[in-house]
Amino acid sequence: MGATLQTLEGHSGRVNTVAFSPDGKQRASGSSAMTVWIWDAATGATLQTLEGHSDWIKAVAFSPDGKQLASGSYDMTVRIWDAASGATLQTLEGHSDWIKAIAFSPDGKQLASGSFDRTVRIWDAATGATLQTLEGHSGTVNTVEFSSD
Repeated sequence: MGATLQTLEGHSGRVNTVAFSPDGKQRASGSSAMTVWIWDAATGATLQTLEGHSDWIKAVAFSPDGKQLASGSYDMTVRIWDAASGATLQTLEGHSDWIKAIAFSPDGKQLASGSFDRTVRIWDAATGATLQTLEGHSGTVNTVEFSSD
């Protein structure tokens, strides 16, 4: 077994999800305490504590350029944040149940979210508009991902 390199501390609730920025310099985590934390990967220092969701955070994902972070919550919203300032850029509403998964497209222009409502929504990351709602799943959508091409 290898040694622990870092223990990131600060969440007051259970950590539900973790993501790394594309350049590996930041980590993000979401918790049952309704917060998203952004950490410096080299030092473990807290860079941002993002608040605004009203229920557990179940998914986080960095945009391909690392400038934005998306979070999906049991409050049925996806938030897109400025990773440097912590400002909320968009709050995406439309799911009718908990959000379980999120992913940015390779060009960062779209965001996919999967939900307990058995749908996948494709969003315009800049405007927050729903571009498409994919229906037909017989159960919860637990993961989403875009093709690399």
